[in-house]
Amino acid sequence: MHKANRIINGTFGRVWVDGELWAEVDSFEAKVTINWEEVNFANDGATYQKATGWKSDGKMKIKKIYSRVQRKMAENVRKGIYPRLEIVGKVEDPDTRVSERVALHDVTIGEFMLLKFETKTLGSEEIPFSFSDYEMVDTIAP
Repeated sequence: MHKANRIINGTFGRVWVDGELWAEVDSFEAKVTINWEEVNFANDGATYQKATGWKSDGKMKIKKIYSRVQRKMAENVRKGIYPRLEIVGKVEDPDTRVSERVALHDVTIGEFMLLKFETKTLGSEEIPFSFSDYEMVDTIAP
């Protein structure tokens, strides 16, 4: 039997950047992609795969309430300093009574918006990032 109330609701997600809660985050995504290289052998028609490492990327979309990213990045980048951040993302649904949390280490922001606006449109910005390490702090067990 399916139990719809066990599906976690993203409304209760939160993000901390360098220990500071960013409550204005609308969406958050962090993923790992495994790098595979094709391997072929003589007298074998199959193509095999050999893992050669992994890469990461993510993005978050935030409501434009503060100049958080600009404060962390803009002046530093002009000086040749490229900040590295720590991000923790968590989703915890009171109806399911479970949570999932991940810590991202050595986070780098590849691009950031200096200024963006559009008439009759609520301000938001999307922040793409990469990371070189991660830790699954909490997972949802079956």
